[in-house]
Formats: sequence, structure tokens, C-alpha cells
Amino acid sequence: MTKIRKFTSLILATGLVGSLLAGCSSSDGGASAKEGEDKVLQYQGTPSAVSYPELAADLGYLGDLTLEDIGSGSGGPESIQLTGTGEIDFGSAFNGAIVKAVSKGAKLKSVVGSYGSDENTYMGVYVLADSGIKSAKDLIGKKIGVNTLGAHAEFVIKDYLRQNGLTEDEIAEVQLVTIPSSNAEQSLRNEQLEAVQLSGIARDLAIERGNVAELFRDIDVFGGEFTAGDYFFSEQYIKENPTTVKTFTEGVAKAIEWAQTTPAEEVIERFEKIIEARDGDQTTDYVKFWKSAGIAEKGGVITDSEYSVWIDWLIKNGELKEGDISPEDLYTNEFNPYEK
Repeated sequence: MTKIRKFTSLILATGLVGSLLAGCSSSDGGASAKEGEDKVLQYQGTPSAVSYPELAADLGYLGDLTLEDIGSGSGGPESIQLTGTGEIDFGSAFNGAIVKAVSKGAKLKSVVGSYGSDENTYMGVYVLADSGIKSAKDLIGKKIGVNTLGAHAEFVIKDYLRQNGLTEDEIAEVQLVTIPSSNAEQSLRNEQLEAVQLSGIARDLAIERGNVAELFRDIDVFGGEFTAGDYFFSEQYIKENPTTVKTFTEGVAKAIEWAQTTPAEEVIERFEKIIEARDGDQTTDYVKFWKSAGIAEKGGVITDSEYSVWIDWLIKNGELKEGDISPEDLYTNEFNPYEK
């Protein structure tokens, strides 16, 4: 599928036809794209944030590849869908969501880590300090705000509830409500929700403002740091563009390793420079709170355990059967230079 057709299908899907369609026809990534392997990779960016592919491009690690940001998305499930249908070239999602999608027939293959959790960078669930909520049982009948369903937060919360002795019927009484991360703290303080998922700057600011208590962290639920999500391509894209995928993966792996080994202040300075060079009104306020890469393995190398834990979780949840899928069905390290 050519760039023009991919981008056109995305525009049609979102109803933005008109002038955008006309503008697309003259894009460098469209009819004028070079013959052979794809060199202009379309993806969903995040305003005021920097992804590892974007860092790799800025560091000069992507060789002859160019990234084309087609706009922000709603999260991992959408990224999986758009990559699977060829409307974007690569995506990123929580590994549990990738397991679920592949088990249902999505032809995707993960190639390098995209985000994770450690002592400095993690996701937690927070309550008002004076709410009386101190344990998993206190969440029965309560509402928890999460950024998206079927992804990282849902898996972590349900595992926390199971580990703390709740029955499946009791877990069903804990209601997960989708809410934008930017509104989570206010919804908690207004008592519209009894608990919320928070991470990064949103967590730091909420705690700083007071009367917010941490109920649990994902790294506690899963016993330490872990890579939580990966970048992936469709299997068809890898088959048609093996050199491009190799260049991309090598570049992103080097960018991750750079972030893992470079002092935080230097990483933040680089992120600020990248954001300031973009068109549009984007702020560098959020990246000032960057603390660590979060990704567990050097250069984002993927391990079996990063998928087997979610396969086991889905089996416990009744969404998979033993033997339906194995970790080797989901990822490859063949393009990663840090694979030993």
C-alpha cells in the first residue's frame, strides 16, 4: 500500500476529506515515493512529548529513513488497529494488548521496546488521602479512572485486585472509567472518581498539591522493573521492507540505549530542542519531569517474560486458552544490535 493510499484511508476514516486530501496528493510520501522499500514511515506522534523513533531521528540514527507524524492517537488499541490495516507503518502498545490482538488474528510483530516502568518511571493508582481507601477490598463498588481500557492500567489493576484476594465477582464490582489523563486529578479531587491512574508529570504534580495518596504501583504488582510496551510492524510490512525495519529497529535501539546511559538533564535538554523545532504550539514543560527510560533491557531488547506474563494473565482472565499463543509468536530481536 502506498503512502497516498494509506493516508487517504485514514482521512476518510476520520471524515477529514476536503483540503487535506488535496494536500496529501503532493506529499513527498505519496506518489513521489521512491520505488523499492518504504523510506517515509508514518506514525502517530504525541504533542509535547518525544518518542524513541523521534529521538533516533534527531540523533541521526535512522539513516535514510524519514518519519511522518500524521497526528496524535487515543492509545495502544488504536495504534494496533491502524498498523494492522496499513494506515500507519509502525505503532506502539502495551504488550498485553498486543497479545490480545495477535491472538485474535492481527498479523503484527514487535521489534523493540517502547516504554516501561522502574523506580523512577512507573504507573500508579492514587486516591484522596482522607478517602479511607487503604486496600484492594476498599475498591469494591468504587470507580477508577484510566486512560484507556484493555491496556496497561486495566491489566495492572485487575492483577492487584487478584493478588489481594478479591474474587472475580468482587473484581467485577470495581468499575474502570476512561478519562483523559489531563482530567484525572481534577476528577479525583471533585470526587467524581474514587481512584485514578497517574504517571509522570500528572502524578508528580498531584502529589505536590497534597491530599493524594499512592495505593499501589505497577512495579510492585509485577515484582520489579519491566518493559511494558513495544514498537511493532505488520508482518506484511516487515516482509516487504526488511531493510527499512532493520534500520528503524537499530536506530531506535541505539536511541533507547542513549537515553538509558545519558544523564537525565542532557536527555531533557535534547527533548526540549526537538519539541522547540516543531511547528505548532507545543510546550516543553512536561519533558522537564523526565526521569528515566523505564525500559528494562539494554537497547529495548525484548524478552519472553515480557509477553508470557500477559499470556498467563489472559488465560487466568478466561480470554485465552493454554497453547493458543506463545511469546515467540509475538516478537523478534533479529533486527536489534543489542541482542546477545
